[in-house]
Amino acid sequence: MERQAYYLKIFVYLDESGSIHKNSKTRYFTVGGYITTLDDKNKIISLYRRMNKKIKVNRQISLNKELKSFDLIDDEKKIILQNTQNISSFYGCVKVFDKLAMQKEVVESNIFFNYAVKILFNDCILPFSKKKRIKERIEYVISIDNRNIRVGDLNNLETYLKTEFCLEDVSFRVKYYDSASNFGIQLADLIVNTFYNSFKNKEIVKDVLPVLKNSKFRCSLFPRQILKIRFYKYY
Repeated sequence: MERQAYYLKIFVYLDESGSIHKNSKTRYFTVGGYITTLDDKNKIISLYRRMNKKIKVNRQISLNKELKSFDLIDDEKKIILQNTQNISSFYGCVKVFDKLAMQKEVVESNIFFNYAVKILFNDCILPFSKKKRIKERIEYVISIDNRNIRVGDLNNLETYLKTEFCLEDVSFRVKYYDSASNFGIQLADLIVNTFYNSFKNKEIVKDVLPVLKNSKFRCSLFPRQILKIRFYKYY
């Protein structure tokens, strides 16, 4: 049982790019998205929903279709990211895993995903919260796409994070959604895929990267921890 109610909720929207699977030939696996406070959570989602609808109407795409990052052209990505990053509490965060530098192959994808989210929090999210000198006790409310999670694993991430960060005065609540109906996760997909492509082939996103404010995004590479880098390092 929790010792007391948490005063401050920070909302985290996560997605992934690349593949963790041991048989995959992709070099990188990336997990990340963005965080925000309650005051701006709906503002960000409403903004993305409006831009998403405008793109579909302009390009005569069905309003029921989920727009993935690869469906968007560069100008559309830039408009979305430029507008979103101007919202006060928005903060993009991504962890990139270089599988060639890892000493062992990934045997169980869901277990590694839990580990990847822990590393993301440890290296990108918790330091940001401490830098902002947030004094309240924090509950991170995490929204994740449910399509790659087995039913029996739905509670594992929340339990895992609470255990791994038992010495921190934070708590975690994990919610699973179909990204087709969750605009927060769709925005996370755009962010994490942009980072992923900056490692896979920078040419793919060379026109998108310059519009991003380095103070609003953080990326770090695993396992070479000394390379904590921001977007402006890529161009």
